[in-house]
Amino acid sequence: MSRDKHNFLIKMLRHRNFILSLALVLGLVAGHGAHYTETTVLPLLAVIMTLSTMSVEGSVFRSARGLAIPALAGLIMSFVVLGGVLLALNFLMIRNDAFARGFIVLAAAPPAVAVVPFTRLLRGNHSFSLIGAIGCYLGGLVITPLMALAFLGTNVIQPGKLFLVLLELILAPLILSRVLRWTGASGRLEPASGIITNWCFFLITYTIVGLNRDLFLYQTLALAPVMMIALFSTFILGGIIKILGRLLHIDSPTVVSLMLLGTLKNYGLAGGLALTLFDRHSAVPAAVSTVFMIVYIMWLGFISRVRN
Repeated sequence: MSRDKHNFLIKMLRHRNFILSLALVLGLVAGHGAHYTETTVLPLLAVIMTLSTMSVEGSVFRSARGLAIPALAGLIMSFVVLGGVLLALNFLMIRNDAFARGFIVLAAAPPAVAVVPFTRLLRGNHSFSLIGAIGCYLGGLVITPLMALAFLGTNVIQPGKLFLVLLELILAPLILSRVLRWTGASGRLEPASGIITNWCFFLITYTIVGLNRDLFLYQTLALAPVMMIALFSTFILGGIIKILGRLLHIDSPTVVSLMLLGTLKNYGLAGGLALTLFDRHSAVPAAVSTVFMIVYIMWLGFISRVRN
C-alpha cells in the first residue's frame, strides 16, 4: 500500500462522520451481530462519559450560581421545550397506540448522555452541557415518573431504574474522571480520547441500528409520521433554538449546548424502558430518533467545519 493510500485510510478511520456512516450502513446490511454487541452499549457510554468529562476543571463545581443556571437551562430545554414538542406532535400526528406510548416515554426521558461528548466535538460550552445533563438526570428522578403518570395513567417508569442509569452513566464516570485528573492519567489519555470516543460511538450506533434492522428496511411507510416527528425535533427545532439564541445574544458555545440539550433525548434508555414495559413496537420512536440523531450530529459537525 502506498504512503498516500495509507495516510488516507488512517484519516478516514479517525473521521467521525465516516465512522458513524459506516456504523449505520453495517447495521442495515449486517446487523445480526448487534445481538452480540448489545451488552456493550452501557459500558461504552460510561467510557465516553469518562473521557468527555476529563477536561472539565474542578472549579466548575464550586460556584452555586454557576451550577444553578446550566442545570435549570438543561431542565427547561430537555423536559419543557423538547418534551413539550414531542408530546404535542405525538398528540397531533400519531394514531398508533404503541408508537404513542413510545413517544410519551421518550418525552419523559432525560437528555442523551452523548450531549456531553458531542458538545466537545462541536466546540460548545462543555461545562454548561455537563452540568445541564447532570441537572436533568437528578431532576429526572422526579420529573420522569411524574410525566409518565400524567400521560399514561400508571406508574410505568420506576425511579430506581433511572437512578441506576444516573449512577452508571453520570456519577461514576464523573468521579472516575476526577481520579484520572488527580493522578495525572488524563494527560496521557487525552491525545487518544477523540478516536476512542468515535469508535465507541461506532459500536453503539451499529448495535442500535442492527437491532432494528428489519424495521428500517421493511416498514418504512408505516414509520412516516414517526420520522416526521424525529425530523422536526432535531433539525427544525435545533434551527429554531439557534435563531432564538442569536436573537437573545447568547454566545455561540452556549447556543450549541442549548441546541443539544433541547434536541437529543436518551434514546437508549427510552427504547429500553418502552420495550420492557410495553412491546417492541413501543420502542420504535426511540429507534427511529436514534438514526435521525446520527444524521443530525453529522450535519452539525459538517456545518461546524465549514464555518471554521
